[in-house]
Amino acid sequence: MRRLAGIALITATLLIVGPAIASFALAQMTIGADERFAGLQWTFARIKYNSYTADARTNLQIAYWEEPWAIDAPAAEQNLTRRLKTVTAIEVTEPVVLTLDDDKIWQHPWLYIVEPSNVNLSESDAATLREHLLRGGTLTLDDFHGPYEWDLTVRQLQKIFPDRDIVELEPSHPIYTCFYSLEKYPQVPGLGSFFSGSTWEKGGVVAHLRAILDDSGRPMVLINWITDMGDGLEWSNAEDYPGYVKWTAQAYQMMINEVVYTLTH
Repeated sequence: MRRLAGIALITATLLIVGPAIASFALAQMTIGADERFAGLQWTFARIKYNSYTADARTNLQIAYWEEPWAIDAPAAEQNLTRRLKTVTAIEVTEPVVLTLDDDKIWQHPWLYIVEPSNVNLSESDAATLREHLLRGGTLTLDDFHGPYEWDLTVRQLQKIFPDRDIVELEPSHPIYTCFYSLEKYPQVPGLGSFFSGSTWEKGGVVAHLRAILDDSGRPMVLINWITDMGDGLEWSNAEDYPGYVKWTAQAYQMMINEVVYTLTH
């Protein structure tokens, strides 16, 4: 019987600062790396999914990293991985890209899907995710906006859990204070929205953290809606966009909280 690898524990600390002092801050944080988590492991596992636009993109010969499942890659996972290696004693392995029919998926309890409104799950895909999540895994969805993309995403989630509700995780939930103390759920604008002077897009104005829970109340699916954590991670080292720094800080804080909470509960 297939089993998930033991759930890894992860923690990290990073508050993005201005480019001019970033190297100094990183060096100081290296000295203070938390040894409590020595011997533990974590990997950023991105899911390469089938999408409704796959045939059209194939005909256009779209490059590998330009397909919807690969948005913000490989920089987003590389940046998060480097920071975890720097500030913790966790053994952080290199990021991986997995398909849902890859047996190695059972070795990775934390899975990430970007732009989930593009996902087209087969019956087999849905069954794999259902088993993975019920065995203790966590699926994080990120970077989709507005009511239309919400409806498309919900259709796919209903294939996995047709009998489970989607609930709101309010700021009173411990996920907001398990590492950083956050008073509200941050809305991280995509870089395009940032350039246009906005924090939202596609008709979605207020950011939400939602979830699907297992029978014990553990979030199996974390849903980052009307926010773009991936862009926050991807562009955290981009000195050309100093005004974006405050958004990258919020993206790291929330993502670290989500990972710490889900991998320790």
